[in-house]
Amino acid sequence: MTDLFERFIQDMQLRNFSERTIEAYSRALHQLAEHFNKSLELITEKELKEYFLYNKNVRKWSRAASTISICGIKFFFEKSLQIQWNVFGLVRPPKDKSLPEILSLKEVNKIFSCIKMEHHKACLKTIYSLGLRIQEGTRLKVADIDSDRMFVHIHKGKGAKDRYIPLPDATLDLLRQFWKTHRNPLLLFPAPGRGGKQMPNTDMPIPVSSIQIAFKEACQKANIRKKVSVHHLRHSYAVHLLEAGVDFRYVQEYLGHEDPKTTLIYTKLINISLPDPIAAINKVMDAIR
Repeated sequence: MTDLFERFIQDMQLRNFSERTIEAYSRALHQLAEHFNKSLELITEKELKEYFLYNKNVRKWSRAASTISICGIKFFFEKSLQIQWNVFGLVRPPKDKSLPEILSLKEVNKIFSCIKMEHHKACLKTIYSLGLRIQEGTRLKVADIDSDRMFVHIHKGKGAKDRYIPLPDATLDLLRQFWKTHRNPLLLFPAPGRGGKQMPNTDMPIPVSSIQIAFKEACQKANIRKKVSVHHLRHSYAVHLLEAGVDFRYVQEYLGHEDPKTTLIYTKLINISLPDPIAAINKVMDAIR
């Protein structure tokens, strides 16, 4: 297993998979090995089919969880073991056609007001105001902020692609004030450690799990009945910008969507175009206290 797994990791690295993808695919392979409790090269196509059915019918995995597992296992067998099986053409979950839940500006404000710790609040506000994925937010560095041009440089987002996002005035003020509380030379949101003593010197970003827990607790306290996660702040960012009049093409660029169809989910009822997206973004973010 060790040699096979090392080959699997190297194959993914050679294809420039992101760190997050490598982690997710590795976890999928470990889950498969634990399920059968035998060496992976001994697993048959029939067993693999039974495993995918078990995840679907017994574990009731979501489409996202199933897709990650299938893609990771498929990569291992097809690329690392050079095995081609028909089962991989049968098990892809159907596309989810449901629309994501969207938080209103009022609900976003209500959630933020219920967050206890300042490092959680600052990070979540930044994630919302820049439309970031959660790890893009937690790993932001001081050097990523271009306050002269008022842009944030996102390094190696999904698909290992860089992008620039407009930096709202309110977000810059928030980041400056929060940075003064720890003055870490590298990270905007360093891991606090016990009592926050670790923040000035650590090179570890704030844990994703702590941000997720803080958001969930704030939603409960704010009595938000919608089924939402931190990622729904990104969905809400997109819709709020479109409703404020930011052109679809700008929103697509800020979100880092290569395919415009991915962004179209937010535009089904919106058809507004303004020439100045930066002013509109500032208007939206000024509403967040």
